[in-house]
Amino acid sequence: MHEDSNFQNFKAIIRCEDPNANLYTFVGSLELEEQQYPLTPQQLLLRDSKLRNTDCIYGAVIFTGRDTKVFQNSTGPPSKRSKVERRMDKIIYFLFGILVLMSFIGSIFFGIATREDLQDGKMKRWYLRPDDTTAYYDPKRAAVAAVLHFLTALMLYGYLIPISLYVSIEIVKILQSIFINQDLHMYYEETDKPARARTSNLNEELGQVDTILSDKTGTLTCNSMEFIKCSIAGTSYGRGVTEVERAMARRKGSPLEEEVTEEQEDKASIKGFNFEDERIMNGSWVNEPHADVIQKFLRLLAICHTALPEVDEENGKISYEAESPDEAAFVIAARELGFEFYERTQTSISVHELDPVTGTKVERSYSLLNVLEFSSSRKRMSVIVRSEEGTLLLLSKGADSVMFERLAENGREFEEQTKEHINEYADAGLRTLILAYRELDEKEYKQFNEEFTEAKNSVSADREELAEEIAEKIEKNLILLGATAVEDKLQNGVPECIDKLAQAGIKLWVLTGDKMETAINIGFACSLLRQGMRQVIISSETPESKTLEKSEDKSAAAAALKASVLHQLIRGKELLDSSNESLGPLALIIDGKSLTYALEDDVKDLFLELAIGCASVICCRSSPKQKALVTRLVKTKTSSTTLAIGDGANDVGMLQEADIGVGISGVEGMQAVMSSDIAIAQFRFLERLLLVHGHWCYRRISSMICYFFYKNIAFGFTLFFFEAYASFSGQPVYNDWFLSLYNVFFTSLPVIALGVFDQDVSARFCLKVGTKFLSFLLTIDKNLMVALIKTSYKSLKHSLFIYKSYRK
Repeated sequence: MHEDSNFQNFKAIIRCEDPNANLYTFVGSLELEEQQYPLTPQQLLLRDSKLRNTDCIYGAVIFTGRDTKVFQNSTGPPSKRSKVERRMDKIIYFLFGILVLMSFIGSIFFGIATREDLQDGKMKRWYLRPDDTTAYYDPKRAAVAAVLHFLTALMLYGYLIPISLYVSIEIVKILQSIFINQDLHMYYEETDKPARARTSNLNEELGQVDTILSDKTGTLTCNSMEFIKCSIAGTSYGRGVTEVERAMARRKGSPLEEEVTEEQEDKASIKGFNFEDERIMNGSWVNEPHADVIQKFLRLLAICHTALPEVDEENGKISYEAESPDEAAFVIAARELGFEFYERTQTSISVHELDPVTGTKVERSYSLLNVLEFSSSRKRMSVIVRSEEGTLLLLSKGADSVMFERLAENGREFEEQTKEHINEYADAGLRTLILAYRELDEKEYKQFNEEFTEAKNSVSADREELAEEIAEKIEKNLILLGATAVEDKLQNGVPECIDKLAQAGIKLWVLTGDKMETAINIGFACSLLRQGMRQVIISSETPESKTLEKSEDKSAAAAALKASVLHQLIRGKELLDSSNESLGPLALIIDGKSLTYALEDDVKDLFLELAIGCASVICCRSSPKQKALVTRLVKTKTSSTTLAIGDGANDVGMLQEADIGVGISGVEGMQAVMSSDIAIAQFRFLERLLLVHGHWCYRRISSMICYFFYKNIAFGFTLFFFEAYASFSGQPVYNDWFLSLYNVFFTSLPVIALGVFDQDVSARFCLKVGTKFLSFLLTIDKNLMVALIKTSYKSLKHSLFIYKSYRK
């Protein structure tokens, strides 16, 4: 249907989920002419969506107004309060108790004075009671007078409670947030992204951070993937040198000098492609021993993805819009090596392929039958296509932890060599994926498609789980082709930032989904791990655990693995207890399976003790749920102020669990930013955010609180001392105008100005010495009660001085 008039008699039924805030899922089905069609997020247009590859669309409105997903996401992050505010509440309660006590003492003395006021039938304080209409000063009703005086005293001494403090703090925090937002040193020109304080509640908390929990990909790294190496048919290709390899060489004292050929100098750099190997470039792969495997490998890269091609009308060049930088890098690599993906429709994928016989490019179209999408639980994606010859192909790529176990017996020819290569790539800090395929027969595919379509058409909350179960049945007996290796370079300034934060006494935990070898080498490259650090490695990849995993008794295998993890943790704790400073600090590295057991109730305390005692912690192969659980454990079991930083949807739980959540506005969407308290564009800006703005805001708010309590206590006790001089008559020492304007005008503006503009030291000094050496400069330290007791003592002393000056 391509014309508006075609819809005149159009009738269809849409069944879908209830309105919800999840932007990345949609469950529904369209019934048209007795046929069911599944509706997924790919068919959903959110509010403010823009059309890129089509002139117009026809659609049906599903949700409107407040029911739209975008509107339901237009809420702030979870409400969080700083520790300073929570301590302040307790002090307010204490001062309220002092107020009641002062009023009670005053009312008792007033009752006594009132009862003794009548002498020889005459009032000694006749000037207080010009007529007999009130019981306030009536000697015959002294008890009633005392009660009335108690109420008067509560209002009179009420200046003891800094009621305006909360309003003033909110004003100050909003203004502080504006300064954070306008800091040009935290503006990233490349993406036009400034820092943005999404909530002003936690400004002072930035100056108290003890532990940072960070994602790796897109947070410490650029999340700008470059295809640099690959393993095909047991042969490793690619001569590039990674940042991690350079860092490893520097550690060993032999820096690498990368050779640059004239061809490389003349060749323009291609974003996403940093591959050099004359054996397979420029069509040379046709002369390799396993040219047929290389052809299938490159074809898989060009077909197995969800990317969209965009043709530049001016020069005809094709660029790609992909869900992740990895996918874009794979499609670009396929194009540069002779397999150019150039067109995609709902039902087909078209590729310009290099014909190994003629050496020319030919157009080939593949019918796209099914896409088995990637998810964090599946750790792989697959497509089912039909070639022009009618062959049904299942093309799959995924993590080595899930792909090797799905290989057929006759598909493991290159397994050992490929495993060696991916371990080498991991040592070089590269992200690896395994590529495999198999041919399907018509009967098997028909049965699968019926079950898969039925699952996709179901309008239930477990639709995706049903689809994954069915996909499991067909993603098996695969034939291994090889592996890809992409480099995710560190962001500028990350090693220096981590060094500075470590000098300031702030610990960094990295929670990543990468392999352990990759994470360790990235740790060295970014200065998280340093020369001389002793590594405590908690791993489930032991020979015993591999043997147990193959046993049929899964519960016994799990119990044995847990016992192994517990034993490793105990050994690590013994090493920590027996170590001294001369041996160097410890670094804890733990993998995802071990972390599962380490977070169980009977083990987590031991794990936390060990982790806290280590200078650095790396959690590898960790899931989004594990990231959130680790963050919760650190926050609830220690007195540390935790800051979580991440850039993707899998970091949302971690950001919301931490005391402060910092979102990186990178290339993985805005979900992390939407769930964060503060958004920045680069990890290196965290240094200025914590050491400069954190210190300033903490000191300003702390000083402001002290000054507020000082002025209110001094004023309140001056009134109390005067009451003692005036026989607790309830008469104020100042006139009404002064009382009214004291908090509102005379004393609030100077204190607010202090809270907004005060700089005890310059930004350069903050960055130079770090927070550890700034503690002596704080007006108020982490023991807020001690600081306020000192402030209260000064205010009492000064109120007594004011009272004595008045007497004289």
